Parts: sequence; structure tokens; C-alpha cells
Amino acid sequence: MSKVKDWKELTNLTQNKSLIVERVRLTESDIAIEGSFELPALAKLTLEDQVFIMAFVSTHGSIKEMEKIFGVSYPTIKGRLNKISEQLQLVDINPAPSKSDILERLNRGEITAQEAAEMLRNV
Repeated sequence: MSKVKDWKELTNLTQNKSLIVERVRLTESDIAIEGSFELPALAKLTLEDQVFIMAFVSTHGSIKEMEKIFGVSYPTIKGRLNKISEQLQLVDINPAPSKSDILERLNRGEITAQEAAEMLRNV
């Protein structure tokens, strides 16, 4: 429980200001790593938004369950999710292929020359 309290205090202390971590210690092995590390995007959220995201994940994304947990309406949950997603740089799960990827696929016979030409025009 003290880790949660420590995280809450750190979140309150930084007040959403930019933060760089310079030393990390692995508690089980007592190994320390020094450098300059940015916090992951989720750690930069306010404590309340972190709790909201943890609840969202624990409900497997069920907005109905979130409505019950937080006692608010569907639009309120959606609005909060939209606000949080704007703060996160989301990963592109379908990036455009590179020129070399297209040419490799053509070479392997996975696509036709016409398909490759069309794809290369869009790169």
C-alpha cells in the first residue's frame, strides 16, 4: 500500500510538470541504472486518470461497468476517455509500409507489379 501512497505523493508533487527520472533501482536485485529516462505516457496522467484507466482495463473496456463503478452516464465516461486519449500519443497499429517493404513483397510474389506501383504512389 505504501507504493500507492508514494506514487500519489509523487503525482501531487510534480503537478503534471515535465519530469525526468535519472536513477532507477531494481528492488529485488538492488541493481541501479543511471541515465535520463522519461516517464511512460500513462505515468504522466493525473492520479485520478490513472485510476480511471485501471478501472477501464479491469472491466475489459465495459462502459456499462464503468457507469456502475463511477455512478455517471455513458456520455460522461466517453468524454473522460476522449480527454485521456488526447493526452496519450497512441500507437499506429496499421502503419503504411515502407518502399523497401513493398519491393520485398513484390519480390516474394505476394503482390503484383500493379499493386506494388499503386502502393508506392501512396508512400
